[in-house]
Amino acid sequence: MYSKDQASQLKQAFWTAFGQYMSPVLSAEGLRTNWINYKTGVKHIYFRMQADNKTASISIDITHPDKELQQLFFEQFTAYKTMLHSTLNEDWEWQLHTADEYGKTVSRIYTSISPVSIFQKEDWPKLISFFKPRIIALDEFWSDVQVAFEV
Repeated sequence: MYSKDQASQLKQAFWTAFGQYMSPVLSAEGLRTNWINYKTGVKHIYFRMQADNKTASISIDITHPDKELQQLFFEQFTAYKTMLHSTLNEDWEWQLHTADEYGKTVSRIYTSISPVSIFQKEDWPKLISFFKPRIIALDEFWSDVQVAFEV
């Protein structure tokens, strides 16, 4: 078992390594991108990559505090579901109004893998191979549909 400090250092080392690995990759629009803290440009819509000692996931999180507006965003994504899955080359899970790790209501479109551990360096290639094509595909999808989500 790792101390809180060691766990934090390992996570930071992984995300730093992933960021360096992704740094030469340009966005769908040919721009330099911070892949780890991807900015969608639309308030309350986030692309998140997470990993812990058992699983890794990548998601589109819709966090609008108004549940009705959150549902509207979710329904907008639903209209692009075929396009999203086609760009990703896989189907993702869709959850309307679920609770996040802090108990807040969010809607999430995601996929995950397990067993993998961010704390096992031998799993890092698996994690990178999981995250890289999916965040690039999300960026490609987003460059096509973002304008539909802007208020």
